[in-house]
Amino acid sequence: MPIPWLVVLQSVPWTEVIKNAPKVADGARKLWSAVSKKAPIQELPTERSEAPLSSGSQAIALLQARLAAMEVAIAELHSQMLASSELIKTLAEQNTQLIERVETSRIRARWLAGATAAFAIIAVVGLALELLR
Repeated sequence: MPIPWLVVLQSVPWTEVIKNAPKVADGARKLWSAVSKKAPIQELPTERSEAPLSSGSQAIALLQARLAAMEVAIAELHSQMLASSELIKTLAEQNTQLIERVETSRIRARWLAGATAAFAIIAVVGLALELLR
């Protein structure tokens, strides 16, 4: 049986979420600024000689090839990290906006409930006065 959405929304500690939303946004901004300031690692050019390779020079060439491949992988990981931290920053900002809108809606719902209760009381009092005449 699926969980009703109302139960899920009521179980969320909204006061804690609202209280911590600015902290989440600030943390995401700090992460983005820290990650975006780091320069990507530049690839070192690999020099290959056309001379016949001995076993020692073959090992060095193999190590140089592995090093070049690792530098490429590190550069790709750095760009992925930048993209991920930008996404986290964007999501944190959207979360902050969502929390603000939910809080505004909650306040409006309370005002609407109060106004409805006031009109209901006025209607009951009016009906009672009309019946007593």
